[in-house]
Amino acid sequence: MFRKLDDMISVAGQITPADVADAAAQGFTTIINNRPEGESPDQPRGAEIAAAAASAGLGYTAIPVDHSGFNQGQIDAMAAALQQAPGPVLAFCRSGTRSTYLWALASAKTGAPADELVEKAAAQGYDLSPLRSMLG
Repeated sequence: MFRKLDDMISVAGQITPADVADAAAQGFTTIINNRPEGESPDQPRGAEIAAAAASAGLGYTAIPVDHSGFNQGQIDAMAAALQQAPGPVLAFCRSGTRSTYLWALASAKTGAPADELVEKAAAQGYDLSPLRSMLG
């Protein structure tokens, strides 16, 4: 369920509060929610995931990305969240794609080589080709 992009971050589709305990057991220290509230009527509320993260001793950050695309504020927030995390991060959205894209954009901003990002994402089934020109 959790797809490891590198030693710092894994991504997933929508998680539930019950999945947070599994994330903690696997050594994650922080949850990043990249899904906007109310995107789907069946998704758990962000507050429920945040409460589960707090109960499990995990950090929680919401950086919602809707289907209109990414903006610099979201990229900066993701870079900061990754930099400040004390250990491995689990980022999630509906399918993991937006989380992967945001990780790649934030990583490129901090100097990660584009080819390396593309390779890591592809190894987990994510195609960064729509972002290639933005990765440097």
